[in-house]
Amino acid sequence: MTYNFGAGPCILPQNVFQEASKAVLDFNGLSILEVSHRHKDFVAVMDETIELVKKVLNVPDGYSIAFLQGGATLGFSIAALNMMRSGKAGYINTGTWASGAIKEAGKVGMNVNTLASSEDKNFGYIPKDFAVPSDLDYLHFTSNNTIYGTQYQKFPKYSGSIVCDMSSDIFSRKINVADFDLIYAGAQKNLGPAGVALYIVKDDVLSQSTSKFMPTYMDLAAQIAKGSMLNTPPVFSIYVSMLNLRDAIANGGVAVIEKENNAKAELLYKEIDTNPLFTATVNKDDRSKMNATFLLSDESLKDEFDKMWNDANIVGLKGHRSVGGYRASMYNALPLSSVKVLVDVMNEFTRSKG
Repeated sequence: MTYNFGAGPCILPQNVFQEASKAVLDFNGLSILEVSHRHKDFVAVMDETIELVKKVLNVPDGYSIAFLQGGATLGFSIAALNMMRSGKAGYINTGTWASGAIKEAGKVGMNVNTLASSEDKNFGYIPKDFAVPSDLDYLHFTSNNTIYGTQYQKFPKYSGSIVCDMSSDIFSRKINVADFDLIYAGAQKNLGPAGVALYIVKDDVLSQSTSKFMPTYMDLAAQIAKGSMLNTPPVFSIYVSMLNLRDAIANGGVAVIEKENNAKAELLYKEIDTNPLFTATVNKDDRSKMNATFLLSDESLKDEFDKMWNDANIVGLKGHRSVGGYRASMYNALPLSSVKVLVDVMNEFTRSKG
């Protein structure tokens, strides 16, 4: 058995893989890979997937759902374009993806105010207690940071519009969608395969942009009016996302998923904090439950430890090149038993060193 701690694309439930593989061969007489997105069978898939998102996240009335290509990186620009009013926005910089969002917003004409940043400590914490101007078009933040291993445990408050990139922790815990005007997320962490991004947008903000540059594809109002089928959508990615959302509901929904994710994170961080050969890279209050980052206390032991976890059939544990060390990504479908295997390896490694 292989234990997949990779940072993405995400691990998915085995029964989802099985159902998806069947559809590749036979989806009502065709392969899901060749069915027309205009066919009634796929229209039903799209409709169900949208309804499942609403059900799993308890999306209130007054919000619409869209599925677009391009991932969250395209979402950086889509968010800025659709939320532009006066042209002034506030961003919190907590790492690579937040930095990317800031850069792309500036490219499409936003006057970006970086209100707070954790770059001074290599993005090892979440900034708090900073001033937010009242005249912003929106406040933008990234809820979880896959590279540096930080996560908002409490979301920022703001009286105006709030936009959030939830790519790497959406569906991992309960959220109050009504607190946000726009949520966007690449699918490949907790939703489904790479190739599609989810947008949850308050209807009141649609068609309100003042941007003179608005490609039709990037106009959320136009996409929603066409049922996310303004052009050919990523059919297979949406189909697998539907299967994964069905599985989430069948297994108790977000409440059960969140409980399991808390248990996984608690187990691994306890080992990191109590094992003298390992050191966490993130402040305790800001640690991600999706991506736990840690270092060896003695880098000369790296080759030995790497051999041990590789021999245990653990994959994807190497940290991002900008941080080094190790990163254990614990997305929804990763079972607690996989985390126990990693903890046992860490414990055994330390015992072997006396």
